[in-house]
Amino acid sequence: MAFYVLFFCLMASLQAAVTDFNGRWNLKVPNEPRTRVWWLEVEGAGTSAMRGSFVGAPGGDVNKIPRIWIEKGELLWQFEKHYGGDGTGDQTGTYRASIEDGKLKGSLVVKGFNAGSRDFLGTRAPEIADKEDGSWKRGKPVEIFNGKDMTGFHAMVPGKDLGWQVKAGLLGNVAGANNLVSDQKFWNFELHAVFRLGKDSNSGLGLRGRYEVQILEDFGKPADIHGMGALYGRKVPTKNAGLAPGAWQTIDVRLVGRTVTVVVNDDRVIERFEIPGLTAIANDPNEDQPGFLTIQGDHGSIEFRKLTVTPLIRAEAR
Repeated sequence: MAFYVLFFCLMASLQAAVTDFNGRWNLKVPNEPRTRVWWLEVEGAGTSAMRGSFVGAPGGDVNKIPRIWIEKGELLWQFEKHYGGDGTGDQTGTYRASIEDGKLKGSLVVKGFNAGSRDFLGTRAPEIADKEDGSWKRGKPVEIFNGKDMTGFHAMVPGKDLGWQVKAGLLGNVAGANNLVSDQKFWNFELHAVFRLGKDSNSGLGLRGRYEVQILEDFGKPADIHGMGALYGRKVPTKNAGLAPGAWQTIDVRLVGRTVTVVVNDDRVIERFEIPGLTAIANDPNEDQPGFLTIQGDHGSIEFRKLTVTPLIRAEAR
């Protein structure tokens, strides 16, 4: 009898260890060349219905994981994609991870890729108590672009040219520039931006350095999960409210906790959407802490005339 009790206790313990992989994880990747962090969601670990979603190398979409399993206490998942290097050999990327002290510790290994492995350390995505419940009021606006110079910004990627300048009162980049990061951090806020794009240009605004609202010159095209006003890879806007190339446009974003509302050129295109997790622009995994505003500069050219952040505070604290 004692043997059977011990056996069933051991099996229950192993099952509990397997189900510990379930949930949403924010993955810090020290050697990621663009300083990005990754995101992982695991569901049904320990069952035949196990599945997962991933934001990370390569690419920037929210990708359903085609193969995910547990082997000898390790979580493994794979993609067959081009990861870089010389492009030769087996380009299957295998991610392996185990839980140590409550954290997800692992690495990416790609056969035939001369960079070898890329280590990561994951923490569980935190609960955020703040909700869009009508109690948040506007504080004092902060002009994060002063209309004169680059004061208030720094580069996201170390060792890469900035590629931004202020000319005639406009903040602009050259295509392929560094991403900009605000010196100030923000928690709940409203963001107002006035900008213009050239033909086929592409940029984005990273909220707290974690969630990207897409800015894209896709005038006249259908609304898309990667299109103007989208929460990149997460939420399709109700319409494409973008204007023709060269026109001055506005985008207004309200973020409370993980709840986001987006207005493009006075059209409300996303209404109180609860963000599931990080997007590809993310370079800060600490979701329960204030974060930077980031501006994507590494795709197409963009000019800003105004960038205003208005912190939101609870009415009773005003």
